[in-house]
Formats: sequence, C-alpha cells, structure tokens
Amino acid sequence: MSKNILILPGDGIGPEIVGEAVKVLDELIAQGLDVSYENALVGGAAFDACGHPLPETTLKKAREADAILLGAVGGYEWESLDISLRPEKALLGLRSELELFANLRPAILSRQLADASSLKAELVEDLDILIVRELTGGIYFGQPRGVETLENGEKRGFNTYVYTESEVKRIAHVAFKAAQKRQKRLCSVDKANVLEVTEMWREIVIEVARDYPDVELTHMYVDNASMQLIREPKQFDVMVTGNMFGDILSDSAAMLTGSIGMLPSASLDASAKGMYEPIHGSAPDIKGQNIANPLATILSLAMLLRYSLNEEQFALNIEQAVNSVLDAGLRTADIYTDGTEKVSTTEMGQAVRSALSKSGSNS
Repeated sequence: MSKNILILPGDGIGPEIVGEAVKVLDELIAQGLDVSYENALVGGAAFDACGHPLPETTLKKAREADAILLGAVGGYEWESLDISLRPEKALLGLRSELELFANLRPAILSRQLADASSLKAELVEDLDILIVRELTGGIYFGQPRGVETLENGEKRGFNTYVYTESEVKRIAHVAFKAAQKRQKRLCSVDKANVLEVTEMWREIVIEVARDYPDVELTHMYVDNASMQLIREPKQFDVMVTGNMFGDILSDSAAMLTGSIGMLPSASLDASAKGMYEPIHGSAPDIKGQNIANPLATILSLAMLLRYSLNEEQFALNIEQAVNSVLDAGLRTADIYTDGTEKVSTTEMGQAVRSALSKSGSNS
C-alpha cells in the first residue's frame, strides 16, 4: 500500500530547499519507491493566506500523512505579530498535536568537510553524535506562562519548566535504545544542582537505565556539556536532554560539523511517524538567492524513509549520492573552501539527483 508524505515548504529558504528534496523524491519514485505526496501551507505563508500559521486543513493532512517533510518557518515580516500567531507557533503546534515527543538530531562530520569546521581537525575527525531531545514538554509548553503588569506598573514575564515522570521515561527509553544501536554510551544532560525538575529527570533516567544494563550511563550539567562539546566533542555518543537544553546543545553540536546547513533531524511519535526537517531555520537573509544548502533537507528525506517508511535502501542511496557529490568537490557557499567548486542550491540538488540516477541505473 502506497505511503503518503505531506510536504510543508514553509517560509524563507524553505521552498527552495524543499523543492530540491522533492525532485530527489521524484527520482526515487521513478526508481520504484511506492509513495505519493501532497503540499500544504504552514508558518508565515499560511498566516498570509489563511490568517493562522497552522490552518486546520494543514493539521488534518498532517494527521493523515505517514510522514511529513518540513522546510522552515519564520521571517522578519512576521516578527510584529502577536506571539500566538507567529510562524514558529506552527512548529510547536505540529509537535504537540501529533505527539512528536522524540527529536533525533545527528551531528556527523562528513569526512570531506573536515576543513570546514571551526575546530581543529583532530578534535572533530570522525565525529558522530546523536542528540535525543524531548520535544513536547519542558519550558516551551509549560503553564502558566505570559507577561503581566504588577501593581507598581512594572512588567514581569514568566514561563514554567515542568516535566512529568511519564514524559521523562518515554524519551529516556528512546535514547537508551538508540545508544544500544551505536557505541552503547548515553550521557543525560540536566541542571540537577539548581532545578528540581531536572533533579527528578536524573532520578528517572537512572531508574530507566536498569532496563539497559549494556548501556553506560553518565550525567552532565548543561553548562559543562556545552563546554565539553567544544573542548572534546568525541567523548559523546548519544546525549539525551530536555526541550530547551536540547534546542541549544544541538545547534552548538551542529557547528562542530562545519555548517548547520548539513544536518537533518527527525521528530517522532511513539509509532515512529515523524516530521523531518533541516535544523538551520528559514534564513530570510538569503531567501531567493539560490545559495542555500539543500543537503540537510535532502538528508532529512533520507531519515524520513528510514525511520517512518522503513525504506532503508532508498535512504542509503540518498546518503551515498550526497557523499559522492561531496567527494566530487561540489560545495554550496556555507561549506565552500579553497580548492572546491562553489555551486548554487539548484546545482547541488541536480548533482545529487544525477548521482542517484546513476546508482539507480546500476542497481
């Protein structure tokens, strides 16, 4: 039975990079991948057309789809909107409504891009970290929240950092299972010396660890973890943490790889239905210039095929095509170095499709 993918191009460079990923998807369909896809509006584009960043029609399609490929949301033109109507609320809404609680963010340094990292090569060569971020709880969703005016006229803003035992347990299980498939090392990141909620987080992770005796569990405060990611990143295999800490640490880890434009992500529910997106955001400053790197989105498509559609071979074919393009020295502006060839968004996408086409004809 054919699976259905919902395509959400979004804002900024989203339509450009998603457009290249969809062309890759078309190539795979021509090679026998049994999927269909449809588009919908999300983010600022949806607000402009419908008055809301997450229209009910889009949410209905998202619920019905087997997987979702998202570009990016947000941009300067919507920053003056009430916070409840800003494009970013669409992301939070999709994650919450679809119960996409587990965010998988790999930070892998492609061997061809060692010179693009801001760190010394010996610190990042063969880097392969997986950050497992809890995505539907914590301070981003906690209540009460808001801004109020006190009796003396002073404004006060407040957010609530809250987790339940079940929320911590389910993300911990995801992280331990991921570690079992890798180097069997898991570092849980918290701030248990200051925040009671993360003290509870640590206690629950230790409890869950009893089910995974083959995995070595360590703990690290978030401030130290951010420092250690820069100081000695290869000490980590899998990291698990809450929503806010994971948001920050995964972006820091991304830059170890040379460019945030190279890294995909997956947000999964309990049944492995997921939303897949590059982690770099909408980059409105380069919108429409045909210079954005589409590889993170194309690699997000590979993750979609692997985790939600169980199409491992097609996922591997995409990853191998990306590697062959990098081996050939093709680089978008964000990963360009002397001695390589600078190409546009569309040229990079075409190169990946050509590599896929060759592999398909040889299979």
